[in-house]
Amino acid sequence: MEQRILITGASGGFGFLTCQSLIEKGHKVVGTMRSTKGKNEKVADALKSIGVHLVEMDVTNEESVNKGVKNAIDFLSGLDVLINNAGVGVFGMQEHFTPDDMKYVFDVNVFGVQRVMRATLPHFRKQGKGTVIYTSSLLGRMTLPFYGVYNASKWALEAIAENYRTELSAFGIESSIIEPGGFPTTFMENLKKPSDNSRNESYGEFMQAPKAMFDGFEQALEANTEQRPQKVADAITNLIAIPYGEKPLRTVVDYMGMGQHITNYNEMLDNVTFGIYSAFGNEGMLKINK
Repeated sequence: MEQRILITGASGGFGFLTCQSLIEKGHKVVGTMRSTKGKNEKVADALKSIGVHLVEMDVTNEESVNKGVKNAIDFLSGLDVLINNAGVGVFGMQEHFTPDDMKYVFDVNVFGVQRVMRATLPHFRKQGKGTVIYTSSLLGRMTLPFYGVYNASKWALEAIAENYRTELSAFGIESSIIEPGGFPTTFMENLKKPSDNSRNESYGEFMQAPKAMFDGFEQALEANTEQRPQKVADAITNLIAIPYGEKPLRTVVDYMGMGQHITNYNEMLDNVTFGIYSAFGNEGMLKINK
């Protein structure tokens, strides 16, 4: 069934491939990016050529978000699915990220999602139905060294998604989270580094550890033919195809050995959550009111 879909961060690796896969499945897609010119011009032209309608939108600017979401809904004559995909990654010693560095990451990965949700949810509530998908990460469920600020932002995103799940279920709005592992995309190439280098010397030889870890992970990615970003686009497309009200809260996408551990953890948390909600008679909030 054709769905009207809005996806943020369409210029990135996951975003571009997801747009492509959704168009191939016959959906109507609006993709957002901060600008369709400059470094994004080539990818913007490619998306337009396959039928994706593009809207310029900066998730760190409330006015831009409100305008972009309205333009998307007007173009689509409605909206069925929102995919919160825009995000930024980091790599480096956590101490070396200044508060302003952290604010930027949270402004995109956390506050940006909230801006888009606030612009979109009145439409979903009015029609009594809607699907929200969040692109999170395995690092929203666990931590790895040198990704600290990114870890923190994705842990926050997971909490936001879980709360929206319960607060919106009575309005017929379903929530799902995609949790990819590390994939060879432009996301990896554009990881933000800390802006404060004044403390590097005090870390001594340990300052070599981040690069050694990153190089080793890149080699592992290159050697693993299964760990390809199209798998994430396929997972999102397949999730949308699941009947309304039956979608899982979390979908793990990883072929590097971490995925099954996170899946097991998610299943345990589901049981814990259901038990706690049931103890207070609120388990109905975990199911969609169709």
